[in-house]
Amino acid sequence: MTTRPKTPRAADQAGKPHVNVTSYDVALLAGVSQSAVSRCFKEGAAVSDKMRARVMKAADELGYTPNLIARSLITRRSNLVAILISNLTNLYYPEVLSELSQQFAANGMRILLFTLPHEGDIDRVLAQVWEYQVAGVIAAARLTPKQVAEFERRRIPLVMYNRTLRDKAVNAVVCDQIEGARTLVSRLAAAGHKRFAIIDGPGDSVVGQERTRGAVERLAELKLRAPVIVAGNYDYESGVNGLREIIAQMGRAPDAIICGNDVMAIGCVDAARHEFRIAVPAKLSVAGFDGVEPSTWMSYNLTTLRQPVQKMTQAAAGLLTSLIDNPDGAPEKRSFSAQFIEGGTARLGPPA
Repeated sequence: MTTRPKTPRAADQAGKPHVNVTSYDVALLAGVSQSAVSRCFKEGAAVSDKMRARVMKAADELGYTPNLIARSLITRRSNLVAILISNLTNLYYPEVLSELSQQFAANGMRILLFTLPHEGDIDRVLAQVWEYQVAGVIAAARLTPKQVAEFERRRIPLVMYNRTLRDKAVNAVVCDQIEGARTLVSRLAAAGHKRFAIIDGPGDSVVGQERTRGAVERLAELKLRAPVIVAGNYDYESGVNGLREIIAQMGRAPDAIICGNDVMAIGCVDAARHEFRIAVPAKLSVAGFDGVEPSTWMSYNLTTLRQPVQKMTQAAAGLLTSLIDNPDGAPEKRSFSAQFIEGGTARLGPPA
């Protein structure tokens, strides 16, 4: 029977570290306990600078690197968080992924990214999520009540990002899309606009559905005629083609067009100015959502509603971290308001 050596194993003669160097070896060389070594490699753990320096010196001499997979087997907790995000969201909100990565890294956690061609494709990736035994999940994609129930059955903490469920309490961080759309319609109507059109987002986009619903509901409350609604796919071509279709249906340009996101609004503005020779905003007001970087360019200066991405990602990361530590807490929903950017592509009335 082999026994553990009483002296730590140093690097071999070729200068290459032993592959089997453990925290026990580092502890022997540094003259500290094995638990002290573990604390030194755990972000945020309470360790004196003197002890950390001793441990790191020993680890460097031995060529030691912590085995996170082995640690997760012992603790039965991985430090992996899954992010489920649609390709469209990742394309137009790259800061969401960047901010989430930074937030979790600060808590000693790493992310696994699962991208979906469309929000409705989530079933095909959930099996992979279960296989990785992640500590928690942030889903920036549509989930059904049945899918959420499966997270609960597996006791995997879940936070929905910019999505929620109407008939089931879930942990969620959202921007109030309906409120933002209602505010936008109110400001446009206050400037005298009467004929509205909407270039909608994809049919499986929860965010797009809420934006359209908020606009339609507010128009009805103001007793203005129902808007012409055409389908879009959150891309530039949808804005161009959307304006063409609207004009074809109405026989003229409307007073105002609300686009499901900024990229479609930019396409709509370009088509209005260069293809139809319509002055924006003198003859046609165009507004979008999201406040992405191109919306601030001088050529566009879009009227839009900007989501507070940094605040939302901080809230999502904080909520999921809390759920991982205390999985039995009551579901919580944190809602944020969008920032109204008046821009220069729409004629607006005063705020209510």
